[in-house]
Amino acid sequence: MREAGWRILVSRAGPWRTEGFPYALDNGAWSDFQSGRTFDEDAFERLVEKLGANADWIVLPDIVAGGVESLRLSMRFMNRCLAAAPLVLIAVQDGMEHPDLAPYVGPSVGIFLGGSTEWKLARMADWGEFCAKHHCHYHVARVNTAKRIRMAHAAGADSIDGSSVSRFAVTLRPLDNASRQPDLLAPI
Repeated sequence: MREAGWRILVSRAGPWRTEGFPYALDNGAWSDFQSGRTFDEDAFERLVEKLGANADWIVLPDIVAGGVESLRLSMRFMNRCLAAAPLVLIAVQDGMEHPDLAPYVGPSVGIFLGGSTEWKLARMADWGEFCAKHHCHYHVARVNTAKRIRMAHAAGADSIDGSSVSRFAVTLRPLDNASRQPDLLAPI
């Protein structure tokens, strides 16, 4: 991963190590959702305190598939996280629409496309157009296949994440190759 120039996403729900990689911070809400745990706000605050200053960006706390309730939770952490890192991302969830996010996005606040897998895949291009229009960073979560990398490129994503390469080293080469092929039809 290092030789390929990849970065890592450090999750509040995992080990808080950077291994010397450039990194971003994830709030761990997806891991909590999958295991039925309640979001640990105190641990998130500690993660931001420990690693936030050198993070590329921080994903604000959210509620998976939680719609505007998730947005309200994210807004509670906006100022604190912006004080720690140059860029924060609002996790867009099922039920959120463009007018819900338009007042908040810009050079320091971008979009992290989360939500249920079905919703995310169906809305990926739509949120990419929104981000291009609003000139904000666009990140697509849980991208673990070459097909999804191509979809994210086509949608204009600035960054993606996925656990495949860190779990299965053999996937690095095909996913790295897919990530380096530009999509000429992506929104500008």
